[in-house]
Amino acid sequence: MNWVKSALSELVALFVEDGSLAFAILVWLAFTGLVTTRFEGVRGWQGAILFAGLAIILIENTWRRARAGRAK
Repeated sequence: MNWVKSALSELVALFVEDGSLAFAILVWLAFTGLVTTRFEGVRGWQGAILFAGLAIILIENTWRRARAGRAK
C-alpha cells in the first residue's frame, strides 16, 4: 500500500511543483467565476479580469522564488 501513496505523490508532483501557486490559481478561478456570473456589468471583462489576476499571481510567485534563490 505504501507504493501506491508513493506513486500518487510522484504523479501529483509531476504536475504541481509549487502547491501555493496551484492553490492561488484555483482560488482565483473560483473567485472570478463567482464574481463574473453574479454581476452583469463585469461580463464583458471576464477574460481581462481572469488574465490580469493570473498574471499577478505568476509574477508574485516568480519574485518570491527568485528572492528565495538569492538567499541561498
